[in-house]
Amino acid sequence: MFLNRNSETQSTEEAVAYRVSAVSIFVNLTLSVFKLLAGLLASSGAMISDAVHSASDVFSTVIVIIGIKISNKKSDDEHEYGHERMECIAAIILSVILLLTGIGIGISGLEKILAGNYEELQVPGLLALAAAILSIIIKEWMFWYTKAAAGKINSGALLADAWHHRSDALSSVGAFIGILGARLGFPILDPVASVVICLFIGKASYEIFKDAVDKLVDKSCDGETEAAMKECVLGQDGVERIDRLRTRLFGAKIYVDIEIAADGSKTLYETHSIAERVHDEIEKDFPMVKHCMVHVNPK
Repeated sequence: MFLNRNSETQSTEEAVAYRVSAVSIFVNLTLSVFKLLAGLLASSGAMISDAVHSASDVFSTVIVIIGIKISNKKSDDEHEYGHERMECIAAIILSVILLLTGIGIGISGLEKILAGNYEELQVPGLLALAAAILSIIIKEWMFWYTKAAAGKINSGALLADAWHHRSDALSSVGAFIGILGARLGFPILDPVASVVICLFIGKASYEIFKDAVDKLVDKSCDGETEAAMKECVLGQDGVERIDRLRTRLFGAKIYVDIEIAADGSKTLYETHSIAERVHDEIEKDFPMVKHCMVHVNPK
């Protein structure tokens, strides 16, 4: 007996992902242009770099849209279990982009520290400082906005994009500290902040990569979810015991195999009804389950 993901849920997930992605692209393009102009007018190399970082988010969002679009394709003859794992591939690509961004920021900071020519750095204007503050506020809001949407539809790719927004916010924090430090006579703060930001971005990249890989290699659900499933199954009339329950993550979805025991004297129709109740309750209580197989053993 199978539990199938319905098309209405799939359409809702796509609509959420596309809406968030459209907002992300618009905000990043607008913010990138503003920060680039601020960096040029206020003579701030940190702000120009931050503008380039924001522009890279547009590319990452396009990857998210492609990944979610492919993952929501219906099953076909060559992919009978669907395409959900393509979203994991998109998340891995984004984690690599995030890591490379962090490494680039870190290397740039180390080069400036090792060069030691702090007195030669040009003091940036107030416009660059204002642009950094505005960027921090907007990108932090985008992080929480995108993260909430990712949690709503359980999208690893969208969550990766959320962390890309957070990395941009951290980059802007570094730019703010560097610009402020330069204006106060401490230009060393700019490269030091860059190195610290690099470590934060690297940690986020690792967590995104690990989550995507777990979903690619059929990792089981967490113990709490499996315990809740067992409680749900045992609560159905006619279920004497659970002989086996296995789960595996498939992209953002879950596959469940359940073996239950029932009274061996019952008719085939009666045992089928028990299995049907079990799978219906799993469907209702665990909407992220894509397929559920229920097998009945005689007690």
